[in-house]
Amino acid sequence: MMIRAAVLALSLVATLAACDKGPKTQPAVTAAPVELVAAPAGAVAAPAGAVPASVAGEKFGAGVSLVESMPIDQLLADPKAMVGKSVRVEGLVVDVCPKRGCWMDVAGTAAGQKVRFKVADGEMTFPVDAKGKYAVVEGVVAVNELTLEETKEYVAYQQKEYGASAKPEDVTGPMSIVRLDGTGALIRDRQ
Repeated sequence: MMIRAAVLALSLVATLAACDKGPKTQPAVTAAPVELVAAPAGAVAAPAGAVPASVAGEKFGAGVSLVESMPIDQLLADPKAMVGKSVRVEGLVVDVCPKRGCWMDVAGTAAGQKVRFKVADGEMTFPVDAKGKYAVVEGVVAVNELTLEETKEYVAYQQKEYGASAKPEDVTGPMSIVRLDGTGALIRDRQ
C-alpha cells in the first residue's frame, strides 16, 4: 500500500513535470483514485478579464477570473466528474519545470497532495523561483488513464529524468494522472 501511495504521488509529479509542445496528456501512474471537487453551487465567474479583489500577484496568461477556489483535496476526490470543466485552485508551489517553466505543482493541505498546472511550452513561463511561493491557478481539468505498461514506462521516465525514487518493477497497477490545463495564474509571496 505504501508503494502504491508513493507511485501515485510520483506519477502525479512526473506527469506535471513533463515538458511538451502543448497541454497533451502524458502517461501517468496512480494507485489510488484521485478526486476533484467542484466550486460551491453558488460560485460565479467575474466579468472577463476581471480579477477578484482578494487575488493579487504576478499575472500569467489570462490570470484568474473564477471567484471561488476549489480545495485541491476535493478536486482529487473525484476528478473524472470535473473533466473538461474550468476550476480555480490555490496553494503553495512545490515544484516548477526546470527545463521550460511550462508547469508547476500546487500543493493541497494533505501530505503528498498536489495538482500539476500545465501549459503549452512558451505560452506562459513560470520562474523556477516561484517554488515556495503561493499560487492561484485556473484551468481545465484533464484525467489521463494509463495502462499498467504505460504506468511502468512513466515511472521509468520519472526516475531517469528527475531522479524519482519509485521503480518500474515496484508498480503493481495502472495509474491515473490528474492535471489542470492552465489558462491563467497569479503567483505571490504568501497566501
